[in-house]
Amino acid sequence: MGNREMEELIPLVNRLQDAFSALGQSCLLELPQIAVVGGQSAGKSSVLENFVGRDFLPRGSGIVTRRPLVLQLVTSKAEYAEFLHCKGKKFTDFDEVRHEIEAETDRVTGMNKGISSIPINLRVYSPHVLNLTLIDLPGITKVPVGDQPPDIEYQIREMIMQFITRENCLILAVTPANTDLANSDALKLAKEVDPQGLRTIGVITKLDLMDEGTDARDVLENKLLPLRRGYVGVVNRSQKDIDGKKDIKAAMLAERKFFLSHPAYRHIADRMGTPHLQKVLNQTRQVTPNEGIWSISLRSGESWSSFSLLPT
Repeated sequence: MGNREMEELIPLVNRLQDAFSALGQSCLLELPQIAVVGGQSAGKSSVLENFVGRDFLPRGSGIVTRRPLVLQLVTSKAEYAEFLHCKGKKFTDFDEVRHEIEAETDRVTGMNKGISSIPINLRVYSPHVLNLTLIDLPGITKVPVGDQPPDIEYQIREMIMQFITRENCLILAVTPANTDLANSDALKLAKEVDPQGLRTIGVITKLDLMDEGTDARDVLENKLLPLRRGYVGVVNRSQKDIDGKKDIKAAMLAERKFFLSHPAYRHIADRMGTPHLQKVLNQTRQVTPNEGIWSISLRSGESWSSFSLLPT
């Protein structure tokens, strides 16, 4: 299936997801999707915000993402955002987008850090994005806070598994470079469902925070814990940058400069950074084992019906 056909398929997927969510029905779309997985403070939010070029995701300590966020990016001349649960309202202020995510999360999960598998559907139109649909999942955690149940780690794991066990799900496994890659929670989960690394892309964050004299060259060259699709390194804004409202465009220029000037990475600079990661995701050929035929299962009440979609 070529990239042109994939571009045509994305809007169809988006419309189907919206239609069945609006009807209150479950629609298990066995279509290509990208699930973003990582531990708390791994840098998932910064990666997604860099894709959009805007600050729009909630931040804070503990579990911030407490419901799956289906983020649909659509290339458009105008820049605005829409929520499925806010029919007809266009958000042009991305601070309001953040507040709406927080309010809608609390509406379903409560105020005490509870989690829910009911997704929030957000669509962002912008001339600065590539057509992508990503699912931001709660960060992997081990310690319950607030009124969270003792088995919060198990609950989050089960929620993540609902998405990444599907054979047509591309797994974006986000891991900070200043931790031991062998102990990466994201890569461990990915390996359970994708032992050969065929549909996992490793994203290595915080390369600029590594101890002096160390680097992640072997990881980024795919020599350590190799993945079929390899690794992409990114450099996000620091917390100080975020607090100081550093412009994302300026941060992207700084990221580019980092890779071009770093002695361990400059030879692979063209394969590193946020813009390259976006292109990789946009161009990735994701095909199910039955060679391009996607099945769609629809549930009404307790009954299911299925049919196949064969791209032209």
